[in-house]
Amino acid sequence: MPDRFYRAARHDYTIVDSLNDSLRFTTRRCLTTYQGNLCATSTFVDPEGIPAIWHEFGELEGVGWAANVVGGAHEILWFACFFNHPRMRAIGVSLLYHALEGGFFREDGFVIPYRDIPSDKRYLNYLHKPEYDHWFCPGSTAHIALQLLWAADLVSEPLKSQLTEISLLISDWLWNHVKRLENGWYPRRCQPDGSPAPFNAMGSAPDPQFDHSGDGTYLLWLWVELTRRGFKDYRKEIRAIAEAYRDLGGAFGSINHDTYDDHENVAYSVGFRCLSRAAQLLRDTALYDWALAVCLHGLEKFEMKQDRNGVATQGLLYMEDSWDTSYLWENAEAALAYFEAAATTRIQSYEIKGLTILRAAALHHHGDYGFLTEGVDWNNHNGQWRMVNGKQIPIHVGGVVYGDVNYTQPLLNNMHITAPTLYYLETLARRIQEKQSIRYLDGEENGLTTVPLL
Repeated sequence: MPDRFYRAARHDYTIVDSLNDSLRFTTRRCLTTYQGNLCATSTFVDPEGIPAIWHEFGELEGVGWAANVVGGAHEILWFACFFNHPRMRAIGVSLLYHALEGGFFREDGFVIPYRDIPSDKRYLNYLHKPEYDHWFCPGSTAHIALQLLWAADLVSEPLKSQLTEISLLISDWLWNHVKRLENGWYPRRCQPDGSPAPFNAMGSAPDPQFDHSGDGTYLLWLWVELTRRGFKDYRKEIRAIAEAYRDLGGAFGSINHDTYDDHENVAYSVGFRCLSRAAQLLRDTALYDWALAVCLHGLEKFEMKQDRNGVATQGLLYMEDSWDTSYLWENAEAALAYFEAAATTRIQSYEIKGLTILRAAALHHHGDYGFLTEGVDWNNHNGQWRMVNGKQIPIHVGGVVYGDVNYTQPLLNNMHITAPTLYYLETLARRIQEKQSIRYLDGEENGLTTVPLL
C-alpha cells in the first residue's frame, strides 16, 4: 500500500532468515584471531567480507562504537541461547575474551576502545591517528559497560564475574570523572581526564551538539542499570538527570560520532528505551508517558512511507536531515524501542511498526554470504564512487546511483537486527498459526527449532 509506514511479511524470506544471514556473514566471513581469541578482521567490509582498508574504519577493530565487539558478542550469545547453538556460543565467548584481553580496558576502569590493526596501537576514537587522539565519547563508553553487563547474563563463571567486574570499574571511572554541564546534561566528548571537549571529531571547530547529544543517554541508562541490579543506588541522581533531559525537550543530537544534527533518529530510540527504564525504576508514570509521547512518537518524523528513487525504503527510517541515508543499526534500535513499547502498553501498532522496520531491512542483503548493507542510500548522499589510489571504488552495490551501500560494519550495521528479532521472538510472538522450521547456521538438521513465520 503506497504512502503508509508498513511492510507485509514475506513467506519466502522472513525476518528470521534475515537474522540468520546477518550472523552467517559475520561469523563465516569477518572473523580472525588475535592472541588466541576471535576478533573482527575489520570494522568496514564489502559483501564478500574483504576489509575496505581505504576507509577510516577499514584497519580498525575493538570494543568502541563502530567496532562493537562486546555488543556483537552479546547478540551472538543471545542467538546461541535462544537456538541452543554450541558453535555460536563458542564464538561469542571467544569475542568476549578478546574484549577482556585485547588491551582495551585499563585497571583503573578507563577504556581505550579501538585497535589500529597494522600498528597494533590503541586509540581513544574511531579516527585512530595520534593527531586526533585527544577525545573519547563518555556515553559510548557507558554503553560498553552496559553491554558487558548484558553479556554477563548469558555466560557462566568465571567469565560472568570478569565481565561484571570490568563493567563496574568502567562505571566508577565515569561516575568519578565525567561531570554534567550547566544545562544538567553530559558532554558529547571528553578529554582523557574526563573534562569536557567541546569540539568536533577533528578538533577543528566547536561541536554544535556538544551539550545535547544523545550519546549522554547511555550514562543515564548505566546508572539506572546499576541501581536496578543492586550494585549502587543512584535514584536521586537518576531523577535529576532525567528531569534535565526532559527540560531540554530531549537530548536528540547525533549519537554517531561522525555526524552533526540536532535530531538523529537513534537518539529518539535510545532516549525512549532509557527513559522508560528510568520511569519504571522511579515508578514515575508521568516520565514514561513523556518518553512515549516525545521520544518514541518523535520517530515518526523519520518514517519513509514509500519507495524512493526505485529503492526499497518504505518501512525504514532515514537517519537525520543533514545525513538522510537510512542506516540499519539505527533502524534496528528503533525496532527494539517499538517492541519494548508494545510489550509494556499492549498497543499493537507499535508491534507492527517494529516488524515493518525488520521486514524492510530484510530486503537489503546482498551476495552469497548474507551481507546486510550498512545503509540504504536512496538519494546518493554518500556518492556513487570514490577515487582511491587512482582507482574508482563503487560506494553502492552494483555501482548504481541510488541504492545500498557496498560496505557494512560486521558487528553493528550488519547484525544489530539480531537484538529486535530475538526480543520479538521471546516476548511478543504469539497466536501465530503458521510456523516454519529454522535451520541452524551450520546447516544442522537435528533438533530444529520452530518459530513463527514472520
